[in-house]
Amino acid sequence: MSREIDNIDIKILQELESDGRLSIVDLAQRVNLTNTPCSERVKRLERSGYITGYRATLDLDKMGLSHLTVVQVSLTATGGDNSLDAFNKAVRAIPEVERCLMLAGAFDYLLTVRTKDMRHFREVLGDSINKLPGILQTNSFAVMEVVKN
Repeated sequence: MSREIDNIDIKILQELESDGRLSIVDLAQRVNLTNTPCSERVKRLERSGYITGYRATLDLDKMGLSHLTVVQVSLTATGGDNSLDAFNKAVRAIPEVERCLMLAGAFDYLLTVRTKDMRHFREVLGDSINKLPGILQTNSFAVMEVVKN
């Protein structure tokens, strides 16, 4: 039985998005509920798919992955010959690609690629990205600063 979410549900989602490790006690206080109704709402939001998981946000600089590059990808074809499926499957296998977005516009995909440094990025570009199926052209842009994530 599904129902629409209300303002309290939205507040719960916002609080958990900001800090997924909040205890039910702290979360309930922030959204002005008692513990049991707050816990029941969180469970319902999980069951209904509004909350799809919890994860840690990592400091990628400390992990030695401070270099971020955005790559525009154009394919030779995007028709019915399974070229998109082949590209999608292959790009998922590149660990340095942290995000792959299929777009409508002047190019077909936008990748965000996380590497140690420019040398590492050049290796990933030459050894992996440029060998993806159906690649026509790539354009790469080094990110100077992440203003909002």
